Amino acid sequence: MEQNRSGYLPLAKSEYQDEGEVDREFEEILALLPEPAVFQQQQRERHSSSASGKRASKFLCKKYSLKWLVLAYLAGFLSCPILQFFFPSLCLGRPATSEPTSRSSSNTGTIDDDDDLNVLASSYAGERTSNVYPPPSPTNNFPSYFPTDVGYPGNFATGVEAGIVATAPSYPVQSGAPNLVGPSTLPKGKKKKFDIFRHWGNLSPWYSVPPEDFGLDTTPDAPKGCRITGLHLLHRHGARYPTERSTYGGPERFAEKIHALAANWTASGDLEFLNEWTYKLGRGLLTPFGRQQLFDLGAATRIKYGFLLQNFTEQAALPVFRTTSQDRMLYSALNFAIGFFGYPHQDQYLQSITIEAPSFNNTLAPYFTCPNALNASKAERGVLYVEEWTATYLRKALKRHQAQLKGLELTIEDMYTMQQLCAYETVALGYSAFCDLFTEQEWEGFNYALDLHFWYNSAFGSPVARIQGIGYIQELVSRLTQTRIPVHNTSTNATLDDNDETFPLGRSIYIDATHEVVFLNIITALGLNNFAESGPLPSDHIPKKRPFRSSHLSPFATNMQFQLLACDSTPDSEQIRIVINDGVSPLTSLEGCPHNPDGLCPLKEFVKAQQKHIETADWTWACYGDWDVPPGTAWNTTTGDPPARKA
Repeated sequence: MEQNRSGYLPLAKSEYQDEGEVDREFEEILALLPEPAVFQQQQRERHSSSASGKRASKFLCKKYSLKWLVLAYLAGFLSCPILQFFFPSLCLGRPATSEPTSRSSSNTGTIDDDDDLNVLASSYAGERTSNVYPPPSPTNNFPSYFPTDVGYPGNFATGVEAGIVATAPSYPVQSGAPNLVGPSTLPKGKKKKFDIFRHWGNLSPWYSVPPEDFGLDTTPDAPKGCRITGLHLLHRHGARYPTERSTYGGPERFAEKIHALAANWTASGDLEFLNEWTYKLGRGLLTPFGRQQLFDLGAATRIKYGFLLQNFTEQAALPVFRTTSQDRMLYSALNFAIGFFGYPHQDQYLQSITIEAPSFNNTLAPYFTCPNALNASKAERGVLYVEEWTATYLRKALKRHQAQLKGLELTIEDMYTMQQLCAYETVALGYSAFCDLFTEQEWEGFNYALDLHFWYNSAFGSPVARIQGIGYIQELVSRLTQTRIPVHNTSTNATLDDNDETFPLGRSIYIDATHEVVFLNIITALGLNNFAESGPLPSDHIPKKRPFRSSHLSPFATNMQFQLLACDSTPDSEQIRIVINDGVSPLTSLEGCPHNPDGLCPLKEFVKAQQKHIETADWTWACYGDWDVPPGTAWNTTTGDPPARKA
């Protein structure tokens, strides 16, 4: 006999005379009438033998007649709406909201009258959730019981420093995003090797750029006949939670929107997970993956350039690494240092922490001393272009997903934000269901949307890009020439930069940490116009070949190596080259730098070109000048400069 699944007792067998008919009828009734779970096993045992079955039938017949069954049905039928009235969470699930379900606002939609209320989004959908660790007052926190050094370290000895760029026949590449999980398949996928992690613009984890993408068939290891003598490394912080400031898109606003209207909508199909989804992201801090990125970058830098530390031993000096006071910046630098030096690291280097706040000159966060860089009409020109482009590439996605969400009207901006959530949740939580919602073509579109954003806000298309990067160029030239900055007329900090302790000269390794916007400011200020060769980026299509890609230039943990080299072919001239995320950049856009297959330029010529850039930069006009630029294509720049000063 099959087991029944729920409900009420069957009619008694004693009302029938024929035993076979009784058994057949009994099983038919069992299939139609639900049975209490508490009696399931008992009745199976009672009917295993006819004798015990008859006794059980008589017992059931006497206690549960048809009259009582009918009364039980009526009682159950009437009790549910009564309980529903007094206890809304019982019987029928969540009650309908007392507010009207049809609204005129663009943020709401209408639920059809025949929709099942049981599938409405949960009341906590979109709600911010978080964990607290470590506990504020742990009861077993007795550090004296757990010293980090108890002696007895065993026998050990140091070895020779690593130096892949100087010794290995090939250069290691960064090819993936360890510990992150992307979608197994994407809708309408065509490319066998489509890597979603490389299509998130500045939200991508950094990876080694293929040599051909920058136009040079070479790698960052020392060219034949050359040896690396110095390194200046500039890197971005690691993967973080979303920041509070967002002019278009913004995961936090999306979560607030759907949570505020959770009583009105229901999602199905690919969006069904939204019914139970909560906002689990923090704000601005490094994620565990972000910490790992910087630890790995530090360790990788030590493996590649550790041999340069011998210079510090000879000089009886420690390296000075720089970062800013912002939380994600500080802990990116510290994780890098732990990766580079190992733990404990404090006595192996000196960490300079520059204040990132208004009124403090800081080349790693220059916007606070440049008022025009905080003016949206000048500094956020990319928003219009992003809005125009998202309306094109996300049109089909909006139609597709709106059909799966009743009671809430989605927008193009919501689609863009869902793509942001894919990237942010993945680098924070390891995986995101939002990643499965979009096609390869739509991810290509998202990647380009971020190119538009950064081209016009922070790079060659921004009127305040070059001026913000020029302070770092002054510091770079100071280090390369081993001379102090003659005039502090930009974002440089005279107190720190004129001090031998805080800004030493003549060292073989320099490590600085900054933000992606400043990273792009510096690329622009360097005059690497090879990344601007295609001119202003259009907002109605993706150019077939575009040298400017934010996923190449400014992903999480992006890094730029300024390598100093001594080469046999040029014994009287030290060389320099620039390596961005393991891609060697041509320097032919710089005056005096010849074409070189390995991207080399004589250091003297490179310095002359940068000194000219410094001389032509007008900090007062660019940062304080009373100039305006119209939105859109009515005005454009490809050098990151503002309109020329009027005569």
